[in-house]
Amino acid sequence: MADRRFFHEQADRFASLQHALRQAFDPFGLISTSAKAQLAWLQHPGELADTLVDWSSDAWQWQQHTLSRCVGAPDIDLFPSHPDDTRFADPVWSDSPYWDSIKEWYLFNTRWLQDVLYATPGLSEAECNRSAFWLRQWLNAVAPTNLLWLNPLALTKAVLTGGDSLWQGYKNFARDVGRGDIPMTDMDAFTVGENLATTPGTVVHRGRLLEVIHYAPTTPTVHAVPIVLVAPWINKYYVLDLDAKKSLVRHLVDQGFQVFVTSWKNPGTAERDVGFDDYLSDGIATIVDVAKSVSGSDRVHLTGYCIGGTLAAIYLAWLARRGEAEQVASATLLTALTDFSHPGDIDVFLDDEGLAFVERVIARKGYLDGKEMASSFRMLRPNSLIWNYWVSGYLLGEAPTAFDVLYWNMDTTRMPQKMHCYYLREFYVKNRLVEPDALTIAGEPIDLSRIETPLFMVGTQEDHIAPWQQTWALTGKARGPVTYTLSSSGHILGIINPPRPDSKRSYWQGEARRGEDADTWLARQSKAAGSWWPSWVEWLAPQSGKRIKPPAAGPDLGPAPGRYVLE
Repeated sequence: MADRRFFHEQADRFASLQHALRQAFDPFGLISTSAKAQLAWLQHPGELADTLVDWSSDAWQWQQHTLSRCVGAPDIDLFPSHPDDTRFADPVWSDSPYWDSIKEWYLFNTRWLQDVLYATPGLSEAECNRSAFWLRQWLNAVAPTNLLWLNPLALTKAVLTGGDSLWQGYKNFARDVGRGDIPMTDMDAFTVGENLATTPGTVVHRGRLLEVIHYAPTTPTVHAVPIVLVAPWINKYYVLDLDAKKSLVRHLVDQGFQVFVTSWKNPGTAERDVGFDDYLSDGIATIVDVAKSVSGSDRVHLTGYCIGGTLAAIYLAWLARRGEAEQVASATLLTALTDFSHPGDIDVFLDDEGLAFVERVIARKGYLDGKEMASSFRMLRPNSLIWNYWVSGYLLGEAPTAFDVLYWNMDTTRMPQKMHCYYLREFYVKNRLVEPDALTIAGEPIDLSRIETPLFMVGTQEDHIAPWQQTWALTGKARGPVTYTLSSSGHILGIINPPRPDSKRSYWQGEARRGEDADTWLARQSKAAGSWWPSWVEWLAPQSGKRIKPPAAGPDLGPAPGRYVLE
């Protein structure tokens, strides 16, 4: 018996040592999975030989193609890049045999390495996806376009400017090292409250978690039922109120709606114990009460964006459990996940070891720094969100352009430790929100099938944060009527989609039938041109009561955009 206990203790110690070593050197399993892949190929020499033959065949084609180009043959794009890959769009990569050979060498090896990874014997789908993610990071980093001596555009510009582009690039690099980030826009071009978040309004409530902003009416009469906008606390609220032409807030106010928005406090170490329960009880429940009090209405239209939409769905189930669902006349959920079984590319960070590493990082300060989160999301699209700015800023010496959405994206917020760790484990890893009554939040067991409130749901076609097929999943649980809208573009631009004559956006919209899958729904919809905002207003208006004179202003704690958004 003592011997068995001894061996169990040694096994536990060994497991602890393995965990500690992986946390220190390989928290996301890159080394261990790579080693497993290499061992698998060594154990299957026949398959390994076949893959090496494939590489040799491609290498021979590349060599023949390069030689033929050198003697005047036209470019045939031997190994074409992905249609969305713009790195080699300049004609020099095709017109010049030399640069064409470098491009084709990179593309054929890139394709071969990724194909071999997915063909590795014995690797699970999850291991393949995780390894492919990290492999893509490395392949994208070593692309010839990112290296000065292998980028013909950077070399040409350096010659034409007498080296000034390189000097400007060095100054850009030195500036950004001090900031600790590669900027995607001119960070000096915007000021919140001056040329962003400019819709007139008043802070009518300030609490430990949020300020509530009430916007001034612009019409002689307003709808009796107000709209409450629950912004994501992963970012600042003013994505819903950029400039006057892009502001969803201003659009709603101009359509005669009373509008209230959450401006969440940016937490620090002192808020490390703020939990998800607090975001419901002191957050969404608070703004609903404030909106009802100021407007004089006994109901609100609730709108939640991203994680704010997830919270809104939970709040609907929470109200239903308490027999208070009538407080919400309708709910609009924008790119909101409730089923996290396929959460998109972010899943690569969330195995047990990866999550343990993230939790350890958060525990050091009591919060997850916004820059760390932003870096993770930028890694999901490294060519367009990282290396594109590396090339333009440092190799070409260009100043970043001013783009308000990108400024907002870099104006990061922090996540309190207790809330964020709970959110990652219970939602992303365990996916317990879809299980009836598996989670108890703010004192009530949560079952999404209790939701009977009319829903207007919006997903976006190119969303890599909340894939639209996953946002669709709630239509199979909610018992009330659901109108679903699929907007073109991605997680941000598919939502910030104002109506304008030159819009290139489009959308599909229709009733979601309970039990219908997303593809079947899409197949029976017709594509509509332009913005989905007007159709949403048409959906809201009949449920918004009679038009009344704007109610008297509520408490005045200062003008919009308030204090918390500036923290």
